Order: sequence, then structure tokens, then C-alpha cells
Amino acid sequence: MSDDREAIQPSVPGVVQSLVLLWGFLLSVWLIVNASVEPAILATGALVSLALAAIFVRRGEVWRLRLTPGRLFHFVAYTGVFLVELVKANVNMLRYVYAPRLDIRPGIVKVRMPLQSPIGRLALANSIALTPGSLVMDIRGDTLFIHWLDVRTTDPEEATRLIIGPFEKHLGAAFG
Repeated sequence: MSDDREAIQPSVPGVVQSLVLLWGFLLSVWLIVNASVEPAILATGALVSLALAAIFVRRGEVWRLRLTPGRLFHFVAYTGVFLVELVKANVNMLRYVYAPRLDIRPGIVKVRMPLQSPIGRLALANSIALTPGSLVMDIRGDTLFIHWLDVRTTDPEEATRLIIGPFEKHLGAAFG
């Protein structure tokens, strides 16, 4: 019976690692948003981040992440790819805004969702939504419906390559 309980309960080192990872991430976001490392702000952020991380890790499997050097590398690479795509999308938006005539074809396209893990799917949907010119409207199974400001193709495979392609490799390796 002890073996069954161990199979159901997550390992303590896995929970602790997930707690530390999520706490560090939340604290980093807190410090970036506050743009200060004053002791009071740092202490408040550390406590609030720890409380939120404990709640999330305890209540959901989604936040139980395993950190390996390969996953860390791919997460850092994904961050770089995301920043490049963000700049490219913003430059495109500038082109649309300052063009003498508005030459866009807005529409909703269907793309394939390559990722299976909930956190990977969340990161992908947020990456698409945060880049100007695209917005995730719905997720149905392994399909995303995306509002695209300038539809270049309606073929699902080609749209998947254009929209999800830059993020897929690194998110898949980082989150599965």
C-alpha cells in the first residue's frame, strides 16, 4: 500500500524544485514590475511570491516543472525568439499604421496546436496573443483559432508554420 501512495503523491524533491522555480519566476516578475529592490518591496515580493507559488504547486500539476540544463537552454532560446518576433510584429504594425492606405486582410485562421503539456500550450497561446497582429480566439482540442490582422494564407498547415513555427521548437523542448 505504501507503493501506491508513492505513485499517487508527487516526489518531494520534484515539488520543492517546482516551488523554488515558480517562486523565483514570480519574484523576478515582481521586481521587474516594481523596478526597485528596496528592502520593503523585496520582502513583500518574496512573501507574496512564495505564498502564490505554494498555492499553485500544491493545487495543480501544471506548475510542477522539472528543470534540466536542456530545458533551461530552450527556455532562454524561446525568450530570445519571442523578443525577436515581438519586435518584428511591432515593426509590421508601424508599417500598417503609417501606410498611406490600409492594405490588410483580417480574418480567422485555423492552426494546429503541436504542444501537449498545459503549460506549453499556455505559453504558446500567450506568445501568439502578445505579438501584435494576432490573437488566440479559441482552443478546441489540438486546434487554435487565431484572429490574424493580415491573413497571408488560409491553409492550416501553412498558417501553423507562419504563426507557430518560430515558437514550436523551443517551447516543445522546454515544456513538452
